[in-house]
Amino acid sequence: MLTYPESVVIEEQGPRDGLQAETLFVPTATKLELIQACVDSGLKRIQVTSFVNPQMVPQLADAEDLCAGLRKADGVIYSALALNARGMQRAVDAGMTHVEASISASDAHSRRNANLSLPEARRIFRDMLKIAMSAGVAVRGGLQCVFGCRYEGRIDPAAVIDMARQHLDQGVDEIALADSTGMADPRSVAEICSAVVEIAGGKPVFLHLHDTEGKGLANVLSAMQAGVRHFDATFGGTGGCPFIKGATGNIATEDVVVMLDQMGIRSGIDAAGIAAVSRSLEDYLGRRFSGKMHRLLARDDIRILRRSLPDFKAWGTSNEP
Repeated sequence: MLTYPESVVIEEQGPRDGLQAETLFVPTATKLELIQACVDSGLKRIQVTSFVNPQMVPQLADAEDLCAGLRKADGVIYSALALNARGMQRAVDAGMTHVEASISASDAHSRRNANLSLPEARRIFRDMLKIAMSAGVAVRGGLQCVFGCRYEGRIDPAAVIDMARQHLDQGVDEIALADSTGMADPRSVAEICSAVVEIAGGKPVFLHLHDTEGKGLANVLSAMQAGVRHFDATFGGTGGCPFIKGATGNIATEDVVVMLDQMGIRSGIDAAGIAAVSRSLEDYLGRRFSGKMHRLLARDDIRILRRSLPDFKAWGTSNEP
């Protein structure tokens, strides 16, 4: 018999993962508007930026300025991503209280994404954790390319589970498994996630899914059956790692929320509000996103949700510098 949770937690990663590969720079003030619109739509966890080399990821060169400009709401977790000790120190200095320290399970991807071999990345992870712990910062231990790598192929699940166990043994507060290349399938998700949920001992296990091969929502279903209750998503299905060939966006926040609503699973998120954010950002960037519900939810005659949708006004901005 299939069992599903009564509620799940969704972390919005649009301001970070969703924007990181965009060539048109989104001004800091506009990013702050995006983040506030997400808060207004009920999101309680938002990854707002990444402290990485600005020459490699110019879109996130304003990480410190963005953190300084955050209008923090009670009960909302604002987090950032760090890939090395320098990035972690920058995040701590910027006042972040929650940081994801993430390394790749693929040596080939690690070299492209962080300029580190896998053994080097594992050593540096310990350094990141020491910096965060000494500052009292909560750490989400992240693993990338868990379900496969476009350069390296299949990643040994036993190696992934060993790395997850090492993260947990070192004291991370949460664990995150990323399907960075979108190669996961429902069976591999069930097998790896169930094993990590077991060893996590009650600590939150997040699943970060990309929809490259169109299996994103199927993988959400499989993960929930395996005990996962925390998911990453991005408005409109934006995003993708600039160092992965053929990379595409994440699962779309509003698509996931609508599916959960239809299943009677609570997320606390207003899908219509996130859809308005996605449509406005589409206009700003001048291209269509891969998500689906942000266009359907614009229709006045939409009748697919179990609950009635509240009225909303599209969040907007201009494409002025």
